[in-house]
Amino acid sequence: MEPVTLATDRLVLRPVGPQDTDAVYAAAQDPDIQRWTTIPSPYLPEHARSFTEQTVPEGWADASMFTFGVFLPGGELAGMLALTMRSLGMTEVGYWAAKEHRGHGYITEATVAAARWAFTRLSVDRVEWRAEVGNHASRAVAERAGFTIEGTLRAALTTKGTHRDCWVGSLLPSDLSLPSTTPYLPSTRS
Repeated sequence: MEPVTLATDRLVLRPVGPQDTDAVYAAAQDPDIQRWTTIPSPYLPEHARSFTEQTVPEGWADASMFTFGVFLPGGELAGMLALTMRSLGMTEVGYWAAKEHRGHGYITEATVAAARWAFTRLSVDRVEWRAEVGNHASRAVAERAGFTIEGTLRAALTTKGTHRDCWVGSLLPSDLSLPSTTPYLPSTRS
């Protein structure tokens, strides 16, 4: 798939490339990003180079992962967001915010924009979010973006060689007042 650029009122979401390697590397030095995400730790310059020059373009080319840098209008990197295709009609969102740009709602705004794009352009009917139990910042973003927290999965994440429990949540097209590609019949709870 050809890469796309999305815009919100405050942000530009676009695929990162070689010109963004230094900014990605600098932001990923934050211990919280290394702690709570699956990026390598320590995060070296060659990791950033491989990410911007290979991982991102290859994900777009084979439609397996759609990675966006989250940029302020002036071009400063505020964070990263990726939609990874997990199965037919389902993608998983992952994100991080650069330390100096946390607390402004940028990643929530980017998550809603990316989900809206996935629902309307990728025939996705479920965006799933997962985060290690204890990652309250990620959970707050998901909840503000409208995700329903569905529960805790035991040993469902493997991070840095260790199985960890994770929270899981979902966002459906109807949560954003959009139609689904396939009808949804919710369970009846007794």
